[in-house]
Amino acid sequence: MELTIRPDTRSHARGATLMTLAPTRPAAPRGAPPRLARAAVLAAATLTIMAAAIIAPSLPAMREVFADTHGADLLVRFALTVTSLAIAVSAPVSGVVADRLGRRTLLVAGLGLYAVSGTAGYFAGDLYVLLATRALLGVAVGGITTAVSAAITDWFDGPRRASFLGLQQAFAGLGGVVFLPLAGLVAAVDWRAPFWIYAASAVVAVLAVRALRDQPRIARTAAPARAPAPRRPATGRILGLYVLALVATLAFYMAPTQLPFLLDGYGGGPAVTGAVIAGSTLSSVLGALAFPSLRRRLPSTAITTVSVALLGVGWLLVGTAGGIARIVAGLLVGGAGVGLVVPNLNLRLGELAPPDRRGRVLSGLVTGIFLGQFLSPLAVEPLIRSADIADAFTWTGLAMAAGAAVAALRLWPPRTGRHSSALHRTGTTTPKERQQ
Repeated sequence: MELTIRPDTRSHARGATLMTLAPTRPAAPRGAPPRLARAAVLAAATLTIMAAAIIAPSLPAMREVFADTHGADLLVRFALTVTSLAIAVSAPVSGVVADRLGRRTLLVAGLGLYAVSGTAGYFAGDLYVLLATRALLGVAVGGITTAVSAAITDWFDGPRRASFLGLQQAFAGLGGVVFLPLAGLVAAVDWRAPFWIYAASAVVAVLAVRALRDQPRIARTAAPARAPAPRRPATGRILGLYVLALVATLAFYMAPTQLPFLLDGYGGGPAVTGAVIAGSTLSSVLGALAFPSLRRRLPSTAITTVSVALLGVGWLLVGTAGGIARIVAGLLVGGAGVGLVVPNLNLRLGELAPPDRRGRVLSGLVTGIFLGQFLSPLAVEPLIRSADIADAFTWTGLAMAAGAAVAALRLWPPRTGRHSSALHRTGTTTPKERQQ
């Protein structure tokens, strides 16, 4: 804020002036974007979170086809997770592009690369070539995810932002509900067929080109003589949110990377695998849709605790299951937790990030999420070698549930009385609290 003196147009006295506090960088007006633009962003969101998992039903068959390749058992799993590594590595660059060139440019470029690199896997006759196409797919997903989150955070404030971020996660989960069972069905015919699902991105790219326009969200005026330093992000809090995203995703991504092999022991084929994994994304849709309502009632830290607890309980059910039905029940519970945690982290980071660095801050969340996906099979492998896949789910569930219990003990009882919810939700204090 800076002190300015301007003419008082309401006064009849000539030369009258009024001393006011005016913002050095006025906030741009916010209005709802056109429906077509919102549709394009939500359609792009369906292509993100479960993009790598589309080929999960094909993994057992892929392992047989490339059995002659040295280390094929682990490399086939990497066909799923190398995409996540590429997303994690490229997302910070995507954040810079989003802030400098605009959300639309990044989104359209990402959608185009997604279609090309995704379908290229169908034609790959070598496992290493296939891994290269999966890495390019990761670059595309990193750009799409960053552009979508930054655009939504630009468009909306307050409850409307929370509501639309919930919709973003719901549509991301909806993509898994639609694409994973479809991938399972076509993989039963030909293990390569799921790669054609990535061609859907071309249709979304055309929609984005027509519907989206980059408009500056911050009025860019000449810098005043005594402008204050720009607001810097709360680095410690932001890094903590990144770590939380990494850990939660590392646990959740055991579903597409390990369940195909666990279900294979129960006689489940590719179609069953696709449908079962889609169950977790279905419940994540429901969790994401419930997020705006919960956010109005609970502080961010409480929602995070509930999310981690649900994921832990779900994985305990999977690990101790004696059949497919109980595995599905565990996935539904765990998926609901992930559906809550991702929009919650997006919203919190959007509040902490300065507008001119929003793309970069949100790209760090993308890195955390997808680095967790990549590290998931590596972190779980020692558990599988020492016991088995079911025990890996059990121990992971116990760890998540214990973490949630510790967090709950720290949250209870509230330390700031009846004003604590408002304080956590807004990050500000009331006038009465400031006086105290």
